[in-house]
Amino acid sequence: MSQLKRIQYNCKKATFLIEKKMLGRITFREYIELRIHLLGCSVCRIYGKQSRIINDMVRQLFKSSMPGESKLDENFKKELQERIEIELNKN
Repeated sequence: MSQLKRIQYNCKKATFLIEKKMLGRITFREYIELRIHLLGCSVCRIYGKQSRIINDMVRQLFKSSMPGESKLDENFKKELQERIEIELNKN
């Protein structure tokens, strides 16, 4: 199977790259691989749109919390971010 076909049909990697891109950490090669895959895969395009919507909703939820309400502890946020990055880098 050619390199292009592997990129084109690898939805698991594409969804990983979509999430990684939302964190702002994607290489140029990964960007190209993702773009090529998304050109031919409507399912991953939909996944990307839905994932962006969910992320935006979560951001708005945390921004709109009223003053005085409990927010996530900074250490907890840091630990959570590290755990997410570890999981993302397993692929």
